[in-house]
Amino acid sequence: REEEKLARDIYLAMGEQWGMPIFENIASSEKRHMDAVLGLLDEYGIEDPVANNGFGVFANPELQNLYGELLKQGSVSRSDALVVGASIEDLDIRDLREALAATDNVDIERVLGNLENASLKHLQAFASQLARNGIAYTPEYMDMEEYEGILAKTQPGEHGQKGRGRRSAG
Repeated sequence: REEEKLARDIYLAMGEQWGMPIFENIASSEKRHMDAVLGLLDEYGIEDPVANNGFGVFANPELQNLYGELLKQGSVSRSDALVVGASIEDLDIRDLREALAATDNVDIERVLGNLENASLKHLQAFASQLARNGIAYTPEYMDMEEYEGILAKTQPGEHGQKGRGRRSAG
């Protein structure tokens, strides 16, 4: 839940700073993801780590530090903000896959699978925006082959042309 909040809070900040619709659109999706995870927490009687934490406040110190680093990095330029977005989704995909591998609970698998699918689409969207600016995202949390496979699944017309921009200078 906090990781989804991290994404939402960063995207809202980047949207406000840079006025790019991609951030506002994906921030709305991240809010729905937070709500989906909250539903699981409530269903299984698990305390909500987000509770009443305000914008940019996290109980997990690693996420708190990451928030500060990503906010600083994304505040440099529009392109840096897009790289931050791709990096967040890259991290989310890794963590969601690890969580999926660690559970056999059908309810949890369903929610995490939906979150993973959304993160894949978000990563494709950020990569497409970067490619339009002549920048190739280098994944931080997954290997290049896996990342290129994700980009290859982009449907033409959805976020740009299939496979376009993966080898751009950056």
